[in-house]
Amino acid sequence: MGTLWYGGTIYTMQEEDHQVEAVFTRADKIIELGSIQSLEEKYGQEIDNRMDLQGRTMLPGFTDSHMHLIGHGERLIRLDLSNCTSKESVFEAIQQYAENLEEDEWLIGEGWNENLWAESNPIISAELDALVPDHPVILKRVCRHALVANSLALKAASIDENTENPSGGVIERDEFGKPNGLLKDQAQELVFDVLPEVSEAYLKKSLRAAIKEAYKLGLTGTHTEDLNYYGGYEKTFQAFKQVIEKEEQLFRAHLLVHHEVVDEMKKAGQHFLSGNEWIEFGAMKIFSDGALGGRTALLSHPYADDPSTSGIAIFSQQQLDDLVKKARDYKLPVAIHAIGDLAFEMALNAIGKYPLTGEGRDRLIHAQILRKELIDRSKNLPLILDIQPRFLASDFPWVIDRVGEAHMNYCYAWKTLLNEGLPCAGGSDAPIEPLNPFLGIHAAVTRTNINDPERTVYNQHEALTTFEAVCLFTKGSAYAASHENDRGMIKEGFLADFTILEEDIFKIDPDKIADIVVAQTIIGGSIMYDSQTKESHSPIW
Repeated sequence: MGTLWYGGTIYTMQEEDHQVEAVFTRADKIIELGSIQSLEEKYGQEIDNRMDLQGRTMLPGFTDSHMHLIGHGERLIRLDLSNCTSKESVFEAIQQYAENLEEDEWLIGEGWNENLWAESNPIISAELDALVPDHPVILKRVCRHALVANSLALKAASIDENTENPSGGVIERDEFGKPNGLLKDQAQELVFDVLPEVSEAYLKKSLRAAIKEAYKLGLTGTHTEDLNYYGGYEKTFQAFKQVIEKEEQLFRAHLLVHHEVVDEMKKAGQHFLSGNEWIEFGAMKIFSDGALGGRTALLSHPYADDPSTSGIAIFSQQQLDDLVKKARDYKLPVAIHAIGDLAFEMALNAIGKYPLTGEGRDRLIHAQILRKELIDRSKNLPLILDIQPRFLASDFPWVIDRVGEAHMNYCYAWKTLLNEGLPCAGGSDAPIEPLNPFLGIHAAVTRTNINDPERTVYNQHEALTTFEAVCLFTKGSAYAASHENDRGMIKEGFLADFTILEEDIFKIDPDKIADIVVAQTIIGGSIMYDSQTKESHSPIW
C-alpha cells in the first residue's frame, strides 16, 4: 500500500524549476512521479493514503552537511551565551545560571562572541573568579576553537605559569606570564580531560533536543562529528542508536569519525558507509587549523589586525600526511577542517600525496580563505567542499580587517567555486551557528546579515541563486555522503524524505527566505513534524 502526494508545488531538484504534479510513495521509497490522473490510474488499488499539500511547497528532505548534533543539543539544554551582545550581559547570565548549581558542579557555557560587543575584549579568568568563586567554570567561544576557564578549572587541569603550550594549542598569558584563562585549540583538551564524565542520560537528552529542533527546521538528516568528545566512541555511538533506532526518533545520521577514535571504529568492525539507513559511518575527520575568531585559522600571511601571528597548524605537514595515509590504510576518505588558506594548502598536499582509491570522496570543510591556485588544484581531485554560508553573515565586516582586504579576493567565494565546477555541500556547523538551513540559504543568496539594519551586501558577485543555495542542502549533502543515487532529489527509487514549506522558496523575496516556515518534515515516509500539531506522527504507510 502507498501514499499519493499532491495538491501543491513539488520541486524535484533534478533540474532548476523541474516540477511534477504528484508523487507516489510506498513505505520509505519514491515509486513514481507524474500527474495525479496517471498515478491514480496506475496505483489506485494501492493508494490507501492521500496527502493533500494544500498549496504548500514540497522539496527533497534537507540535510545539514556539517554540524555537531550532540553539541547542538548541549547548546539547547545548558547555558547559551550566543545572544549576549555585551560582556555585561554574559556576566548577568552566568550569575543567574550559577544560582541553581549543585555543590561541586561545573558551570559550562556556550557561544560567547566578543565580536558582537561594543568593546571586543575577550573574557578572562579573573572576571569569572569574581562572578563564580566556588565552581569550576568553562565558557566555550562560539567557534569552539577557544574557551575561557576560571582559576578553579585551570587548577583542576594543572595549568599554571609553568605549563607549556601543547602541540597545536595556545595557553594565553597575562603580562606576568601567568595563564589568563584563555585556551585555544588543542590547549582546550587540558581542561576537557578533567571534566566530569558525561552520563548516557545526558547524551540522550542532548540528542533528543537536537533532533526535535532539526525536525522543526525541515531537516531529515545530518552529517555530524561527535564520537570523540563524550567519553569515547562506543558510549557515544550507543546513544545515537538508542535515540534514533530504539526510541524511533527517526533521523539520518552520517557520522564523521574523528581520527582519535577511528581505531575503535575499525576494531568494532565498521567501515565507510557501514551501518544502516539511519546511522552510518563516513569519512575520517581531521582538524588542520583553528578558527578566525581566535586568530587560530592558519593563513599564509600574518593577520592584518595582529601581525604577530598567522594562526595555528594543528599538525605539521608530515603529521597531516601520516593521518591521511592512515585513512587510506582503513579505506576511508577524509574530511579535513581547513579555514585558512595555508591549512587548505596543507590538506591538498596530503590528499595529493595519498590519493583516495576506494569508495567515497574526500571533503574539505569550510574552505573560507582561499587563493586562486588552490581552487585550480582542487579541481583535479575527487573531493567536495563542505561550506557554511551562514559564516558570511557572522564574520563580515570584521573579517576584512582581520584577514586584510588585499587577501579577500577568493574568500567566502561560493559562486566562484560552483562556476569552477567544484561540487559543494551546505551545512551550519551548529552549534557554532544556528541550525536553521534557511539562514544559510539567505546568506548565500543575499550576501547579507539579517541582523544588519543597513543590509550591507558583501561581494555581490559571489551570491548564489536560490536554486544553487537549496542544492547545497539537498543534492550537495547527498553527494558528500555518497548518496547521490538515493537522496537529495525527488526521483524514482529515492528515499521518501521531504521538506514541506508554507511558501514557495523560489518565488518569495530573497530577503524573506530566513523567515520561511516549515509545514512538515517527512522522513522515510513518516511525518516526523507537523507545524499544526507540533508533534511527531507514526508512519503514514
